Amino acid sequence: MTVYLDLVMILNFLVDFLLLMGTNRLAGFPAAPGRCAAAAFFGSIYAAFCLLPEFRFLGNFLWRCVSLCLMAAAAFGLRRDAVKRGGVFLLLSLALGGMALCFTKQNFAALTLGAAGVWLLCRVSFGDGAVGREYVPVALTYGGKTASFTALRDTGNALRDPITGEPVLVVSGEIGERLTGLTRQQLSSPLETMAARPLPGLRLIPYHAVGNKGGLMLAMRFSGAVVGKRQQNVLVAFAAEGLESTGMYQALTGGAL
Repeated sequence: MTVYLDLVMILNFLVDFLLLMGTNRLAGFPAAPGRCAAAAFFGSIYAAFCLLPEFRFLGNFLWRCVSLCLMAAAAFGLRRDAVKRGGVFLLLSLALGGMALCFTKQNFAALTLGAAGVWLLCRVSFGDGAVGREYVPVALTYGGKTASFTALRDTGNALRDPITGEPVLVVSGEIGERLTGLTRQQLSSPLETMAARPLPGLRLIPYHAVGNKGGLMLAMRFSGAVVGKRQQNVLVAFAAEGLESTGMYQALTGGAL
């Protein structure tokens, strides 16, 4: 049987590209076609080498997993939230190969079980509300320091500046500490911190949360902030207690941000 190397590379590129894009979309992150294309190109090169007689050993299970991990790192980065996406991409790739084998053998029962397993995997990895969530990358710069992190676009986040009415980006205390140098204690005591005036531009934002919980948060304006693909001036409030424990996101945006 004749195997055409160029066709193998094109087919592997397309499959890997769609899997990477699908993983991002499933997790609620931007599709990032550029990074996905670069990772898929690496995968097509790997597939081509596996066909060469002197590199046949690259086709074993260990090297397949290594190549998939490298592709995931290229497509998703090395941040904390990329670990789950990389794991899902790895298992999706293996599941796709298994389901393709079931299809060629006309084992439709195993094919159905495989599809159900993939669905269960996604629910376990990203939670019940994975589909429909949207995560956006954010970069803030202050005093020569830049923090890049992930924000959840929460349509229920209606926090706005009471003076101007503009939406407010809420970030975790960890990000606030890293950017401003304020301690967690200072962020937790907004009135005392404002009285001490440790930084120029600090102000207070009132908030109200579920369960009749409310109060004040320290806030300040950041110019040149990058939210998604847009660069803009953003009013940022610091949630000293943090936002959630899984590490999937470190900030909350509203629908208008």
